[in-house]
Amino acid sequence: MLTENIEKLNKLDSKLSAVFYTQSLLEWDAETIASIGGVEERAIVAGKISEIYFNTFINTDVENLLEELNERKAELDEITKAKVSIYKRKFDNIAKIPVKDYSDYQVLISKSYSAWEKAKNEEDFSIFAPFLEKIIIYQKKFIKLRGKSGHPYNTILDDFEPGITVEILDEFFDKLRDSIVPLVQKVCDKQSKDIDFINQKFDIAKQAEFSEYIIPKLGFDNSRGMMTTSVHPFTLNLSRNDVRITTHFQENNITESIFTTIHETGHAMYEQNISEKYGLSALTTGVSMGIHESQSRLYENNLGRNINFWNFNLPILKHLYEKELKDVSIGKWYAAVNHVKRSLIRIEADEVTYPLHIMVRYEIEKKIFSEDIDVNELPSIWNDLYEEYLGIRPKNDAEGILQDVHWSGGDFGYFPSYALGSAYAAQFEKTMRKKMDIDKDLNNLEMDEIKEWLKENIHKYGSSKMPSEIIKDATGEKFNSDYYIEYLYNKYDN
Repeated sequence: MLTENIEKLNKLDSKLSAVFYTQSLLEWDAETIASIGGVEERAIVAGKISEIYFNTFINTDVENLLEELNERKAELDEITKAKVSIYKRKFDNIAKIPVKDYSDYQVLISKSYSAWEKAKNEEDFSIFAPFLEKIIIYQKKFIKLRGKSGHPYNTILDDFEPGITVEILDEFFDKLRDSIVPLVQKVCDKQSKDIDFINQKFDIAKQAEFSEYIIPKLGFDNSRGMMTTSVHPFTLNLSRNDVRITTHFQENNITESIFTTIHETGHAMYEQNISEKYGLSALTTGVSMGIHESQSRLYENNLGRNINFWNFNLPILKHLYEKELKDVSIGKWYAAVNHVKRSLIRIEADEVTYPLHIMVRYEIEKKIFSEDIDVNELPSIWNDLYEEYLGIRPKNDAEGILQDVHWSGGDFGYFPSYALGSAYAAQFEKTMRKKMDIDKDLNNLEMDEIKEWLKENIHKYGSSKMPSEIIKDATGEKFNSDYYIEYLYNKYDN
């Protein structure tokens, strides 16, 4: 009987993974090359695929199967045990949601992306507001149906970072705020202002050339992935052998494309390095958004903004931009890419102010799910918080509440993962430095040692371990945000 049930679980896993693969293809197409005119049809297809997923997964047979296997967990091999855990978690998350609501919601978010993109291009929140209002109504309904106790926001926070709650995040952000606000002021007062060269016009074709150069240097396997562009950069894994990156180019902002590409490569490296033993299954993806963001933030900031990284790569970039970067020294470039300023756009923010951008989003999301807020008031709430936290106010919706794509996909609870990821990255780097000479590796752009440590301690496990297990096993201790504060002060307070 046990052997038979394991076989049933593997067949279920295979079917659901195939459906997820199809959903991911549809998402990739919608956010990259799909026509605007096809939005309605794509939404209909997305709804039908979600029905197939729901009906394949949410039924009495699957519920009984998971219960029976869970009761005999001690007898299972590690892979099967991990599959049972992840599917039981997924089942419990959606089992109480009616199939029609689930399908209608998928149709809604499929249409919502195009509305958000149009609203952002036209700097007009009112275009997106009706979609966002419906998404929030659905999310609140789902939270009630799921029936978890505690703060309503905890339910969706846990979807992105298992084990994380409002109580934990309040303490985390309070600690960061107390440390970072004075550091921002201190750094802004004393840093070099001689970075005007960064605002020149940089040919986009050459930016793309540098991006194409740097991703394989970082360890990305081009034979198992690809890169293109999108309005909002992201990484999507169809499988460990088909991982796709998007980036974004602006003629007057070369650093955005460089660090966006490096950031997304960090995500992609995680997906490509998951152990092949998991095959095409629910385990073949990152365990949480916090751990995922730790990899992208580690590559982007801890490695990509390290001066040794640029000792090797600045000459390559200067070869592409001989005129624009002719007189730029390594010290001048390093100061520019680590310049701290109070800015409006999260993805362009420096390391020190970045957590403040996340705090704005966290406070708004917490308010949305604990109060009855008129969606049309959200832009002014957003602008007020930016003025309070960063001392600046958005001039329009595009540089304000419409700058991020996440809410168009219903991804409430995602944003705190960015700050957690930065903190996790600092803890991982601290451990790595005990094992290897990271600066020497970066100075020669020899990434194999770094890549191997990340693979063996984080990447290869996919979703087979919980975030707390990954951190404890990799670093020898539980999550400790002190390493993040230490990292920022060591780098910027000197």
